[in-house]
Amino acid sequence: VTIDGARKTLADLHRDKAFGNAAKLLRQAHAVMIVPRLVKGGFFVGGEGGNGVVMARTAHGWSDPAFYVIGAASFGLQIGLEQSELILLIMTQKGLDGVLHAEFKIGAQAGIAVVTLGSGVEGAIGGPTLPDIVVWSSSTGLYGGLTIDGSIIRAEPNDDSAFYGRQVT
Repeated sequence: VTIDGARKTLADLHRDKAFGNAAKLLRQAHAVMIVPRLVKGGFFVGGEGGNGVVMARTAHGWSDPAFYVIGAASFGLQIGLEQSELILLIMTQKGLDGVLHAEFKIGAQAGIAVVTLGSGVEGAIGGPTLPDIVVWSSSTGLYGGLTIDGSIIRAEPNDDSAFYGRQVT
């Protein structure tokens, strides 16, 4: 289910006019994390989470998928429910090393530059150095508020074992 959802999300990315340079960025990426369904909800206390796959570029193309989970908790003035599909284009080895650690905290990992796609991002991406991670998302639902949160990305070795039928690294 996660892999089929990841394929659909990647197709959605290629069709999104707000991210016209997706193919170019994907060709430059060291790795990609695709989360086909990220659910976020809250009423003062909130949370978000979803399952995804990470694939790294190798000398022979893209690696087989490794299963990961992304999640966050938040507290603050917030209300609503939202579902998103999310792609993290991991543009540098430093970004990939961060994600491959036992638990990577977006926003809290020192020295990792994360850029969320939106207006004005084209210039930030087109500069002499790429950000470590570029984030694309498409959302449905209604969610609003100010929050203090940081997402954690963590490997799911049990899902890897279930998919491949054996323990993998």
